[in-house]
Amino acid sequence: MNKRFSNTKLNSPWAWVPTLYFAEGVPYVAVMTISLILYKRLGMSNTDITLYTSWLYLPWVIKPLWSPFVDILKSKRWWIVTMQLLIGAALGGVAFTIPGDWWLQGSLFFFWMMAFCSATHDIAADGFYMLGLDEHEQAYFVGIRSTFYRIATIFSSGLLVGLAGALQVMTRSIHYSWSLVFYLMAGLFIAFWLYHNWILPRPENEEKRVRNEHFWGEFWSTLVTFFHKPQVWAGICFMLFYRMPEGLLSKVSALFLVDAPHNGGLGLSDGEYGLVQGTVGVIGLTVGGILGGICASRDGLKRWLWPMVIAITLPDIVYVILAYVLPSNLLAISACVFVEQFGYGFGFSAYMLYLIYYSQGAHKTSHYALCTAFMALSMMIPGLFAGALQESVGYPLFFIIVMLACTMTYVVTAFLKIDPEFGKKKQD
Repeated sequence: MNKRFSNTKLNSPWAWVPTLYFAEGVPYVAVMTISLILYKRLGMSNTDITLYTSWLYLPWVIKPLWSPFVDILKSKRWWIVTMQLLIGAALGGVAFTIPGDWWLQGSLFFFWMMAFCSATHDIAADGFYMLGLDEHEQAYFVGIRSTFYRIATIFSSGLLVGLAGALQVMTRSIHYSWSLVFYLMAGLFIAFWLYHNWILPRPENEEKRVRNEHFWGEFWSTLVTFFHKPQVWAGICFMLFYRMPEGLLSKVSALFLVDAPHNGGLGLSDGEYGLVQGTVGVIGLTVGGILGGICASRDGLKRWLWPMVIAITLPDIVYVILAYVLPSNLLAISACVFVEQFGYGFGFSAYMLYLIYYSQGAHKTSHYALCTAFMALSMMIPGLFAGALQESVGYPLFFIIVMLACTMTYVVTAFLKIDPEFGKKKQD
């Protein structure tokens, strides 16, 4: 029996790890993906959609600033269940405001609330995972947590978007159908709050600290050591620009799929989008990510770095093809999206592994949090002007510009120096 928990009869990780990471994935997808489709259906321009929704990355950019307080104030268990309740309230707020006259201001306010709560929930959930499981259990459940996060992505961007489309046919109201979907999500998070308040274990070694006299010294030491690492500027440039093409592409590609044909889009319905991007695309992303992890663990990151760079950039050309051909065949569109997302998943493995590589040494947990802040910033900045750029040049030329931006990925990668042994499986 595990003696680290005070509620030993409810301490099986199977009882809470899958649901915890499902709950982690849903609000992120709601803020970053579902909001795009919602605002497009409500008639907003691509310029406004990408500008407003890109700012929603900000909580993930600045979360290292308040992550230490999640450690100091209360317990991680308290933060998890509290944030789930607030996320449920934010989802209900979005649902309530969509049918009203102030739907834009109201929904953006609650999306902002959801984003901050979701970022805080991420901090607490990841910390609780390391606290509530021993090293063997952490290794065993890492695949489980990733799987249920992906299931949450399919559920949110696939099933829920498809449900909104079906409800729109039944109700003949865009506002009402999307409002019902967000009420459903709010109810789901109230259920998560109740369940996790009951089932989450109470690690006996987690103290509820309200003050720490060494906090500010440690906080300053974390920042100083981060910026004194070898190749610091090459590393920061890599974190900011490796995914710059994806930062341009990610939001506009979703809008391109659902935009009307007379605007140069493919005109997919919400149900078709849920199938193509929310299901087929997520499967491609997952398979590519798994394969990338396997390859890097076998031969090391350095060996696979350039193949991964090619994988994350070259498949973007499918959107150039789609923009010029404008196919109506759902199978052909799905195949193109699968190829692009598979390549992104495979190439993204190099990015995540480099963040781990850069974070090695003292303060590695805090340094990794800072790296993820740069990761969020790398998506936020290009997204701010992606919609305006697309509307000024059209979809075909925009996707060509994305391909040209891929040269930056190659440039920042060329300056990296990585230990050839990093990531390799140790030989017995």
